[in-house]
Amino acid sequence: MNAPSTNPAELASTVSSHAEPALRIASVTKRFGGFVAIDDLSLDIEAGEFFALLGPSGCGKTTLLRMLAGLESPDSGSILLDGTDISSVPPHLRPVNMMFQSYALFPHLDVVGNIAFGLKRAGLPQPDIDARVAEMLALTQLEGLEKRRPDQLSGGQRQRVALARSLARRPRLLLLDEPLAALDKKLRESTQLELLKVQRSLGMTFIIVTHDQGEAMTVADRIAVLDKGRLMQVASPRELYERPNSRWVAGFVGDVNLIEGQVVSMHSGTLTLKTLEAGTLVALTPIDLVPGMTITVAVRPEKIRISGEAVTGAAGNALRGELVEASYLGGVSVYTVKLTFGAMLKVARANADSGDRPGLKLGQKVSLSIAPEACVVLEK
Repeated sequence: MNAPSTNPAELASTVSSHAEPALRIASVTKRFGGFVAIDDLSLDIEAGEFFALLGPSGCGKTTLLRMLAGLESPDSGSILLDGTDISSVPPHLRPVNMMFQSYALFPHLDVVGNIAFGLKRAGLPQPDIDARVAEMLALTQLEGLEKRRPDQLSGGQRQRVALARSLARRPRLLLLDEPLAALDKKLRESTQLELLKVQRSLGMTFIIVTHDQGEAMTVADRIAVLDKGRLMQVASPRELYERPNSRWVAGFVGDVNLIEGQVVSMHSGTLTLKTLEAGTLVALTPIDLVPGMTITVAVRPEKIRISGEAVTGAAGNALRGELVEASYLGGVSVYTVKLTFGAMLKVARANADSGDRPGLKLGQKVSLSIAPEACVVLEK
């Protein structure tokens, strides 16, 4: 087997000549002493994709990102960029760049100096550096701030300088480690859209690490959910939310009601489930199940209809209970209902009217309706 090239130009040329996927992580494992940070993980990421690594603290997402950057080496497995194995290629020779959470800007350099730093180290001619810096200033909307140092910039502006510097050398792959964590909520949300706009305009492959589910849902084409170094599910934001593949993923991504029970019957995709705390439920599922199996049904709070009046002729699962908690959150109200069978269900309802409609009151008897298609059947 030939050793990987260490010539940056040759490596970039070799990488760009291969077909998709842009990145292939093949059976990668990483240990720190007796702790397994990444456990036999395999994943393909397509060219031009905005991909998110999502998971709780300590799940291995940052370790995986650092291995892609070359800051850590896998103990086993391989990392291929457009078909070229870069597992043993040093960080500075990879056509990969990483934007850190702290931004790591040089305090003594102005905006132009920070953006140009990597270009100068790469030995580009000054006219090319000037042209590339001007391009990055326009792309990240930093024109007019060229002479300011980092301490003269806002948090959002520093974030854009770090992004411009990361993009200036035109890497094949940009890695972003919690890049918006230091920003306040409103600025973070607007910057997410700016980041997505930059990625779309360049058509570059971005991989972002985040623990913020909303952020991952906003920017990513696909999301990989990790737990304890293992890949739990890879899917589009919609599929991940609407069709989680396990109790763990359903509980981690967004709010959810999990109801366990036994299969009573299964006919033409219609499942009847008997539960201890929610009575008998009907669900639609393509999964072939056998009577007597114990399964879990996941129902998102916004999929449940709530009313202060008795439900008649409901096309679905009609349940009764008592309203025990209510929270007004502006755009939505969130209720907790204790069913007559004992289960506690969370319900979300949009506040679409002007606010003059009488609200539900604590202690009130309420009716719930759940469409069979809103019940997602989980086998594990």
